[in-house]
Amino acid sequence: MEIILKEDVIGLGYKNDIVNVKAGYGRNFLIPTGKGVIASESAKKVLAEELKQKAVKLAKIKAEAEALAEKLNAVSLTINAKASSTGVIYGSVNNVQVAEELQELGFDIDRKIIALKDVKTAGEYVAIVKLHKEVAAQVPVTVTVEMDKPEVQEEAPVEKKPRKAKKEEEAPAEEEAPVVEETPEVEEAEAPAEEEKTEE
Repeated sequence: MEIILKEDVIGLGYKNDIVNVKAGYGRNFLIPTGKGVIASESAKKVLAEELKQKAVKLAKIKAEAEALAEKLNAVSLTINAKASSTGVIYGSVNNVQVAEELQELGFDIDRKIIALKDVKTAGEYVAIVKLHKEVAAQVPVTVTVEMDKPEVQEEAPVEKKPRKAKKEEEAPAEEEAPVVEETPEVEEAEAPAEEEKTEE
């Protein structure tokens, strides 16, 4: 049976499409749920008139999308991101940053229609802006990286200070050792003096 779709149905068609479906599927699902109506001759005539009226509006929408696409195609973005010493970006650069950069240039673009895979390293990329189902703009995006090196240099001197302190603490321990060695020498010197008195 022929059905006029009242809304998009995945795997079947788009709104206002005339599709052929099994009678059970049409009567038990599409029609009761309001997703479609029977494509009678009167319904087809009404649909034709609606499409003519919408054609003018759709043409304007498409023309506006094409005009905006031309402006976006002339734009190029440069996004500076912070990265580790290895060059890997903290987090990532994605459609959110692209939307923010376009906003600063005066383009109010919803981030949801911007397609850009998460960028982890510096380089040149292209963001696709889907303005219309038949119109898309390509915006070049250059990602630059700002390395975080100062943090590594500050940690080096902190480790050297405790090492010097340990060497100073070990020095006095070596000076005390000779004091213990002097005591037996004094006892040996006194012993011969007593032997001389006994001989006399």
